[in-house]
Order: sequence, then structure tokens, then C-alpha cells
Amino acid sequence: MNLAAYFENIKGTGILATSDSNGNVNAAIYARPYVISEQTIAFSIMEHLTFSNIQSNPKACYMFIEKGEGYKGIRLYLTTQSEETDAEKIKELKKRQNLLDFKPDGRKHLIYFTVNGTLPLVGDKS
Repeated sequence: MNLAAYFENIKGTGILATSDSNGNVNAAIYARPYVISEQTIAFSIMEHLTFSNIQSNPKACYMFIEKGEGYKGIRLYLTTQSEETDAEKIKELKKRQNLLDFKPDGRKHLIYFTVNGTLPLVGDKS
């Protein structure tokens, strides 16, 4: 699957699920990821529960539900790769992705994830 083309062309709702080191789960609405490559995506994350969970457990799952009837979409199984806190670098990535809503407040982090696996929204076969 071409993730860049998919997220560029398909509208829908994204949910990022994380858990802390004790297994306490959180799910939060998230925009589409920044597709860096077919194996790497990134999210701009504020210092809230999702960020805290990622600090203690590098695993996450991103579910994207396509707009429309039925149950279409994808699930991405992720592992935290690295983190960027430089406001200018984050701003530049958002600019390249045509997202100009960046407000530097010192609390945004760009978290890079390795895409370990992809499944459809429903079912267990890609």
C-alpha cells in the first residue's frame, strides 16, 4: 500500500491508541500522519496522555476510518523510532505537508514511528 497516496486522497477519522508501561490504554483522535516513507510516519503530539504513554511504552496502533458508508480503513501497528522537539523543524515539516496551523508553544513533539504492520480496518488479512 502506498501510504502517502492513501492519506493524501482518502478522507476520514484517525485514532491513535497507546498504553503506558502498566498496560493502561488510551485512545485519542489524531489527524492523518505525516508520511515520511512507506516504513516511517510521524505525528505532532502535545504533552498530554498520549505523549506520556509513548515515553513509557513505544508501541502504538493508528486506526483510520474512511469517511462514507461501511467499514473501510486501515490499521497501522507502530513502534516509536525517534522524537523531534525543534520548533523550526516541526514547522518545516508541517509546511511541506501543507499544514500551516503550527503554533510554537514549546510543548509540541514530532514523534516518528516505524510502521511494523498494516491491516484493513476490519479483518486480519491485508
